[in-house]
Amino acid sequence: LDMLRFFDIFFSFFAILILSPILVLAIFILRLTGEGEIFYVQKRVGMGMKSFGLLKFATMKKDSENMGAGTVTLKDDFRVLPFGKFLRKTKINELPQLFNILIGDMSIIGPRPLHEKQFSFYDEIDQKIISSVKPGLSGVGSIVFRDEEQILQNSDNPDKTYKESITPKKASLEKWYIENVSIYMYFKLIVLTVFVVLLPNVDFKKYIKI
Repeated sequence: LDMLRFFDIFFSFFAILILSPILVLAIFILRLTGEGEIFYVQKRVGMGMKSFGLLKFATMKKDSENMGAGTVTLKDDFRVLPFGKFLRKTKINELPQLFNILIGDMSIIGPRPLHEKQFSFYDEIDQKIISSVKPGLSGVGSIVFRDEEQILQNSDNPDKTYKESITPKKASLEKWYIENVSIYMYFKLIVLTVFVVLLPNVDFKKYIKI
């Protein structure tokens, strides 16, 4: 696991350097558009069930958690700002989490850090297992449920759908990763994540043997 931390630091620092023009451009546009907010910090559950501030580019209206579907984001959510739609579609909105990785809150690969509300949908045993490792920028659960917003969009009760349909499957996926974590799996999921972002319409689930 110390080797994974080395790669986390190396790749996150390298990515920040390479992607800095995109980060600076996004900051500039966000400052001049929408509501003028640049970053959005949300409390998420991390390793050891300790909360940390997950960093994202601001893509939604202020106080969006108290509007619409609350802590769940739907496809074509009315709370998402125009430039925010582009940031979310390209996943650029997630790039500030490279700093979360660099300081040690997160790993590049791991269980996706959830809001306290969604994390509470796991049973107590699953909570302990899933929080036994650092949460990730991407991971097996993120890859398999990359269309999560679409699933929730078609639901009359997004929270209920998340709890009953998504949570059990995500728990199984995240626990599978923890049981099979290795340098090989780490790099395999990084490669799959890149392809998922570049080719969103291709089904890569078959490359994950569970």
